[in-house]
Amino acid sequence: MNYDSIEKSARIRRRVTRVIVYTLLTFWAVMVLFPFYWMLLTSVKSYSAYSSEFVPKLYTLSPTLQNYRDAFTAVPLAQYFVNTVIFTVVTTALMVFVTVLAAFGFARLNFKGKDLAFTIFLSLMMIPNELVIITNFVTVTNLDLRNTFLGLILPSVTSVFYIYLLRENFAQVPDELYYAAKVDGTSDFKYLFKVMIPICRPTIITITILKVIECWNSYVWPRLITDDQAYFLVSNGIQEIRENGFGRENIPAMMAAVVVISVPLIVLFLIFHKKIMAGVARGGTKG
Repeated sequence: MNYDSIEKSARIRRRVTRVIVYTLLTFWAVMVLFPFYWMLLTSVKSYSAYSSEFVPKLYTLSPTLQNYRDAFTAVPLAQYFVNTVIFTVVTTALMVFVTVLAAFGFARLNFKGKDLAFTIFLSLMMIPNELVIITNFVTVTNLDLRNTFLGLILPSVTSVFYIYLLRENFAQVPDELYYAAKVDGTSDFKYLFKVMIPICRPTIITITILKVIECWNSYVWPRLITDDQAYFLVSNGIQEIRENGFGRENIPAMMAAVVVISVPLIVLFLIFHKKIMAGVARGGTKG
């Protein structure tokens, strides 16, 4: 067997492998994206057209935006949007502030019992979320913070996992930078904001985006701690549409509300997906 035939066989194998891989990826993409397509399609179908379909159609010849108007009039969805934005922005800002300071303390500062404290801190991840929710509920109720933004926000301003993730990134910044900064008389806070944060920016951006998504999708805690419409989030709004009978009867309007709620997160991910991947894949800093 000569070299040309071997090279030809190798090219054929590479092409076959590429075709199989792309076929599987295409199939997987269709499976993942189809629910979003179906949600969007249903949201632009009229109620009569949707109800008359004995066999669901994968297209519509007469799209309408009436369902979106119905979704905003069935419940105060606009108010829920404002509440969610306030909750998300304030919670994320406080969480990033607390996470950066805690991670810096565990990664760079030296104090007695640091390793033991960090080990105990990490062990908190082993506690089921249900137990934490019960404890938070009792605490917030005793503080008379139910049906307040403060009660919604306080239990979410810290995250053991995010502190651990950022602490690992901070710890991989060369010690020589810290010692050189201290020789120059740089304070710890100045070193944090001038050196550590710029170097670890991809991870901080990733944590911020993931927290925004987490807050936007938050359901259990807001549902538990609020029963006043003035403090409902968009997740509560969807549940309210379903429970008041409107969503059960008018599925297209229900899908329209879900589309409106989902679009901000989809746009956020499309804009920052490269930064998210860079932050997650970041293995350390080369000194």
